[in-house]
Amino acid sequence: MTMTRTTTPGTAPITTRVASDRLRPDVTDRDHSRGPVDAAVTLVEYGDYQCPYCRQAHPLVEMLQQRLGDAGSPFRFVFRNFPLIEIHSRALHAAEAAESVAAHGGEMAFWAMHNAIFEHQRDSAIALSDQNLAKYAVVAGVDETLVARDLKNGVHEPRVRDDFLGGVRSGVNGTPTFFINGVRFDGDWTDADVFARALEDAAAVASGR
Repeated sequence: MTMTRTTTPGTAPITTRVASDRLRPDVTDRDHSRGPVDAAVTLVEYGDYQCPYCRQAHPLVEMLQQRLGDAGSPFRFVFRNFPLIEIHSRALHAAEAAESVAAHGGEMAFWAMHNAIFEHQRDSAIALSDQNLAKYAVVAGVDETLVARDLKNGVHEPRVRDDFLGGVRSGVNGTPTFFINGVRFDGDWTDADVFARALEDAAAVASGR
């Protein structure tokens, strides 16, 4: 099956040959995840740190985790890298910086860096420069010189590439793309109620309700 979809308004469509609309590979301990590992629902996002739509989705996902958690239906959130380097020149290094922070500081540091990158994304045209990415790493608790060195040497580019290729295998051709329990969510993720309902429905199916 061949799908054509515009990644962002005003850009040329990207045509990708898609094997299915299911997540490949499955979520493993290698993934960066936040939330209960035994949750009935796992939400996976393929995202790009320079993408304005991913920045828009960032607080929405956090809000939904809080909202559904308070309602007794917590879900696990997994973020995978899908840098669209042809249109976002700084996205690859932003992803590599987040992976560097994870390697040196662990999962809590990764999520702190993840948050910092999106929070600073629109500060300026150079908000995601290597120098600024290294500074955000300090806020996440990691020595900026370690991250700067990793970026210079491309240490974590293979990890980012693996995420990207997994996204291609899963039919991803734009960001953000979400999967709920391994199935691509093609609803309106910008509508919090629609998104929450999809997550709640998946939880009901998973629990046999």
